[in-house]
Amino acid sequence: MTIQLRSEWALRWVLPAFVSVMLVALIAFTLSWAASRSDELAVSRQRDLVILTVAKLKAGIAHDQESATVWDDAVKNTRWRNINWIDANLGSWMHSYFSHDVAIVLAPDLVPAYQFPADSSEFFKPEDLQNSYLALARRLQERLTAGDTSGISDKTLSIGEADVTYVGVRPAIVSVKPIISDTGSIEQVPGQEMLHVAVRFLDGDLPSMIGKEYAFSGLEFTATRPKDQSVAIVPLAARNGEIYGYFRWEPFTPGQRVLEATLPSLLISFVALFAGSSLAGGAIWRRSQRLASSRAALRHQATHDLLTGLLNRVQFGAELHCRMLEAAHDESHSVVFVDLDHFKRVNDEYGHSVGDELMVLAATRLSDFLPESVIARGEGDEFTVFLQGLDAERCEELASQLVDLFKMPFFIGTVRVAIGASVGVAFAAGSCDPVELTRQANIALYHAKTAGRDTYAVFGKHMDELLRKRRALEADLRSAVEKRIELETFYQPVFSKDGGLSSFEALVRWKHSTSGYIPPDQFIPVAEEIGLIPDIGAFVLEDACKMLVELPHITVAVNASSVELGSPDYALRVLATLNKWRVRPERLEIELTETASTNKTSEIRETISNLKAVGVRFAIDDFGTGYSSISRIQKFDVDRVKIDRSFVEEMHKSDSRALVVAMIDMAHAKGLRVTAEGVETEEQRAALGRLGCDELQGFLLSRPLPHEAALIFASRFDTGKVDRNLIYA
Repeated sequence: MTIQLRSEWALRWVLPAFVSVMLVALIAFTLSWAASRSDELAVSRQRDLVILTVAKLKAGIAHDQESATVWDDAVKNTRWRNINWIDANLGSWMHSYFSHDVAIVLAPDLVPAYQFPADSSEFFKPEDLQNSYLALARRLQERLTAGDTSGISDKTLSIGEADVTYVGVRPAIVSVKPIISDTGSIEQVPGQEMLHVAVRFLDGDLPSMIGKEYAFSGLEFTATRPKDQSVAIVPLAARNGEIYGYFRWEPFTPGQRVLEATLPSLLISFVALFAGSSLAGGAIWRRSQRLASSRAALRHQATHDLLTGLLNRVQFGAELHCRMLEAAHDESHSVVFVDLDHFKRVNDEYGHSVGDELMVLAATRLSDFLPESVIARGEGDEFTVFLQGLDAERCEELASQLVDLFKMPFFIGTVRVAIGASVGVAFAAGSCDPVELTRQANIALYHAKTAGRDTYAVFGKHMDELLRKRRALEADLRSAVEKRIELETFYQPVFSKDGGLSSFEALVRWKHSTSGYIPPDQFIPVAEEIGLIPDIGAFVLEDACKMLVELPHITVAVNASSVELGSPDYALRVLATLNKWRVRPERLEIELTETASTNKTSEIRETISNLKAVGVRFAIDDFGTGYSSISRIQKFDVDRVKIDRSFVEEMHKSDSRALVVAMIDMAHAKGLRVTAEGVETEEQRAALGRLGCDELQGFLLSRPLPHEAALIFASRFDTGKVDRNLIYA
């Protein structure tokens, strides 16, 4: 109880708080990362814009120069040293119109013929100015002398040299252009042209002008790299890579602003998430408790007999297999079969309710007598027991005590019931085959029954004759399958709930040459053990396709074990048979039986998928009899489920009826049709019809018919010669 309370507290408070914190933290981290990336992108774009602005400024200064340097008048007036004209057009005009800070006209010997401003600034000396342009001027003269025209286009009229440098302590863009004729009518010696130098300082008011134009906050020039990591910078580098300073500014960070604006929303989201998940946690807790109870009930139903509460046959086999795997080499163990004698007589004399109560009392008596043993209910009135750690003598002693135990009468209400029991024991030491041990116990039980009942038998060498008969049965079955003799296909009609003939189920029968008809529950397990099921299945499928050709307006179902469905060539074999008989695949239905266990779930799923792709339909046979049946409705894509006859027989009981209702509702919820097997009374037929069962099948409606008889039955049914009301009588 304490663990449950702690779990509920964790689910309603701890887990919601943890989930809310994690989700909000994840959202905050995501927003922070997105904001950081957004800010990085914004700063990167701002840097690119500053770099582009500087580049455009450098190109713009050269372009500004060409407005006056590519001009015949400029060539003439600079040759004549017309200072007034030079000042008006190449000096003060450049300053006032283009904001150039310094303009110089150089003679071919690179001696200044004109300079604006004429006087030296307090920030630099004349030699500083000369040093800033002299290398560029010489490089330009070399290019002019060599006749270099690279870079000249419709927009660029002359070659030039420009770079970032220092004029004294001030960073500047220095551009040098030749003064040339725009018409080409003035003859000029290459390399002897007058040169025009333009200087634009990058400090002073230029950064603020750029900042206003492009919305940079606090854009300014600094000679050293800023240490403040919060500011954005762009280095001013010359063509040789030398850095002459930095532009710095307060970067625009939209992501950070968005993040700050969302913080209140994150807090609200945390509160909402916590409240919602807390409510959801409470609901999940309550639902999980209900689901846990339902799962426990379903798990118990899947592994236990519904009537007695003991393990069922399938689960007993699984337990036996596990115990055998874990058994030590010197450990002794045995399987005991207990079959109630004269149980059918009790049902006939007192009714099924007394018979059911007798089974419950017998199970209780057996469990009380062997409280530490593994006990299961087998088929009908049979119990199976696994005893571990007992030697052969003690096992035989227990078998005798079991016979005496069931000699004592049972009291059910006012009814005194005396039955008895037959017991078969198989003993082994060390690891052994659990199937073989179970088979030996079953043979011993058969010996006890043939010995007159109400006794026990221990499997031994004296039972070799039974083994010989088993081997003979196997040989006869092999012969019957190989030669296609003695095997017959019977067809049991399946009816819709309104009385119409819906389909046939193909069932194999073995008419032994000397023993007559051998029940399927005797030879089918033998066929599975010796690997004949695929051949028998192929025989039935062949006959079923022939029936489909003869009855073109009806469908036929055939049974297929897990062994067949798990075979990689089963789908191809089915399609080949359908093609041989030219039968449409949608007229064939394959029923998945539980007569053989397999772990080839993926192979079975692939086989079903391949056949359904062409139209073949699938059904789950004996639905509800084991855990695998319940799970198969989830594992495999089927069209129909067939409720096992054991549930139909018990429908007069409220719990069994509830299970039938649940199975029908579950199947219909998944879009599956439902067929009920083993309908033997009018009450069962009427009840199943009211519950919405789609098809009915059983001895009340019709017994299985041979091939020819089924043909006659179907033809008379179609022509109305069969009284449909009598079918259910």
